[in-house]
Amino acid sequence: MNTALVVGARGVIGGTLAEHLATLPDWDVVGLSRRGGPPGRVRHVRADLVDRGSVVAALRANPDVTHLFYAAYQDRPTWSELVEPNVTMLRTVLDAAAVAAPGLRHVSLMQGYKVYGAHLGPFATPAKEDDPPHMPPEFNVDQQRLVEERAAAGGWTWSALRPSVVAGFGLGNPMNLGVVLAVYASISKELGVPLRFPGRPGAYDALLELTDAGLLAEATVWAATDPRCANQAFNIANGDLFRWNRMWPVVAGAFGLDVAPPLPMSLADVMADKEPVWDAMVARHGLVPTPYAQVSSWAFGDFVFSWDYDMFADTSKSRRFGFHTYVDTEGMLLRLFADLRKRRIVP
Repeated sequence: MNTALVVGARGVIGGTLAEHLATLPDWDVVGLSRRGGPPGRVRHVRADLVDRGSVVAALRANPDVTHLFYAAYQDRPTWSELVEPNVTMLRTVLDAAAVAAPGLRHVSLMQGYKVYGAHLGPFATPAKEDDPPHMPPEFNVDQQRLVEERAAAGGWTWSALRPSVVAGFGLGNPMNLGVVLAVYASISKELGVPLRFPGRPGAYDALLELTDAGLLAEATVWAATDPRCANQAFNIANGDLFRWNRMWPVVAGAFGLDVAPPLPMSLADVMADKEPVWDAMVARHGLVPTPYAQVSSWAFGDFVFSWDYDMFADTSKSRRFGFHTYVDTEGMLLRLFADLRKRRIVP
């Protein structure tokens, strides 16, 4: 048996990964998070990633860990402030694994296109895994350097996955574009207004891609278990590109809305007073009672909709190494919206 420890198992990425692993033969799955989780196929444990003692205790209670999948993240208001907490949490987990996971064979690190400077402005596209670094600070780069150093000392291998914006089910996460779209459209419908693209004018026409959470989970396990992938980084995306000027009508149609011309506006500002509208929607439509703060990642929506430049990477390396799964992005979004309705998160 392989034993997976998924760190950050309550997020969109970590939660989907843990559930995917639990469906595979020969895998025992432990999900580690500060909140813990419900009983089921994944054995959830609680730990505070800045408290080495609590992580060591969690690992000693599950000493057979062979694969560590790191998908934890703490948000901060500036790029420089992201470095310390996110590197510290990873270091704490690796320190604990060094003393309490003697059978560790592989560490998988979740990254993103920030490695290429995608968050700073126009960058070379399609981005390649061996592109030159950019001026720090960048916590993804610091985390990878730490993992490489520990792998060399510990005798295990590593892999790094670099998805685009990940779409999947999850609430209370700082980066969840699918829920942003669904809640924004639902509130627009409730207020009787058409769906307007709120981002920068150029963002409506730029090329971008998304990454399905299920596809990412499959790729993460592949990279962690295929010997060819040892000590490699891989861009992972659905496999198609789109522009909002064609995808926006698809989103609107899924909610029975008309599309009006784009209107640049900050979602963080214009949606700040919509909690009473949301609460009334929850009561009127019989939705699962979900606090407005847990469904609204408006700042992240503003961030994504501000990209008035192309945002995509070269995924040919993963195909050369043997990963060929493809997901149609339009279909992915429609399935996600349907899932949110089935779960009674949106009407």
